[in-house]
Amino acid sequence: MRKQLFSAGLALLVATAGVSLTAMSQPAFASEIKYVVNNVAITSGDIQHRAAFLRLQKRKGNAADEMVEQTLRLAEARRLGIRISDQQVNDAYARFASNNKMKLAQLDGVMDKSGVTKQHFKEFIRAQMAWNQALGMRYRSEQGGGGGMSEQDAVRKMLQKGGNKPSATEYLLQQVIFVVPAAERGALMAKRKREAEAMRARFNGCNTTREFAKGLIDVTVRDLGRVLAPQLPADWADQIKATKAGGATQVKETDRGIEFIGICSAREVSDDKTAQLMLQNEGLDGKKDDAADALSKKYVSELKAKAVIVQR
Repeated sequence: MRKQLFSAGLALLVATAGVSLTAMSQPAFASEIKYVVNNVAITSGDIQHRAAFLRLQKRKGNAADEMVEQTLRLAEARRLGIRISDQQVNDAYARFASNNKMKLAQLDGVMDKSGVTKQHFKEFIRAQMAWNQALGMRYRSEQGGGGGMSEQDAVRKMLQKGGNKPSATEYLLQQVIFVVPAAERGALMAKRKREAEAMRARFNGCNTTREFAKGLIDVTVRDLGRVLAPQLPADWADQIKATKAGGATQVKETDRGIEFIGICSAREVSDDKTAQLMLQNEGLDGKKDDAADALSKKYVSELKAKAVIVQR
């Protein structure tokens, strides 16, 4: 499912190769409301930016329909409690530039001169990241219901394929949050980040975390319990996997403030539950893009059927 996020980006890179940026310059867009989707406005500017994005990718599509669907997806992600922070989006934007051997200023220039704008592309990234998480939650929910595969069935299927019972890393995790109220983010974020960095530098295991936090204001320590590698949240997974037991991830800005994750322990486990999770994960892996696309289309269709969409 993660592969879908940058599939559009790869197409964008191909589209921009050999194209004169000066020739791609677009006039500024005047905006008026064209659609209202569940009380969220979509402007003519939004649609024109998406149309420019489609041209840049040399991809066919209806810009208005895409913006309606993106609005529905973001609203559903918010309903599910999924929040993609500005820092996550900026990091993904920077990785996209780096992966395509571009400086940020160059990528900004491509976005602006083509009429897409970096703001529109970043919102596209946010929507893709949020929707991928929503799809994962929907998939796991469906698999966990009556039609889902039992742990024993998963093991049998694995063994029938000629493989051994799979193993996965099981993490015992602890989350540390330096809370920053939304109204004070501009004034406090830098200070809280320094405090979080200082605490992270002292982190040497989960037993002393609460002791370190005692003298600090608005610091929350949460025991997340045991989590298998396939269950790790997408925005933390890479950092957790790269961190040794007894250490902590880098600090990260989130909607709650500044956070890091402590890795209390990590061990390899092989059991029926692991087999079930690995097989479920395979269902939404890059090998199964058709299944992911089908689930996404079904999910969006359901959202459209329940939505109030007004065209102006």
